Amino acid sequence: MDESRPIFIQIAEQVENDIIEGSLPEGGQIPSTNEFAAFLRVNPATALKGVNRLVDDGIVEKRRGIGMFVTQGARARLIERRKADFAAEYLRPLIIEAEKLGIDIDELAGLLRAERIDS
Repeated sequence: MDESRPIFIQIAEQVENDIIEGSLPEGGQIPSTNEFAAFLRVNPATALKGVNRLVDDGIVEKRRGIGMFVTQGARARLIERRKADFAAEYLRPLIIEAEKLGIDIDELAGLLRAERIDS
């Protein structure tokens, strides 16, 4: 866990990552808040706050008496949201800086391809 960020957000993000990666399929059950709390050694209320964030976002649904399950279409919604966040956080600033340096889109694309191959 990253101590600089709230634990409940990290719990929600980990579940989201598991959904995107496919280890938590749509329709699949996620761990209970008590399981999260025990595994991470946090207060169950903290784990519940993270799970409720996913419920509020429509990523997970509660089934009374059964548990929490990944909703249909959750993976696609998460990917679209993450793409939008990626564009806002990384691509827009990159394009602005490239324009300042006189780098056109073709040159920028070439730089990105070269960096990807080198990594």
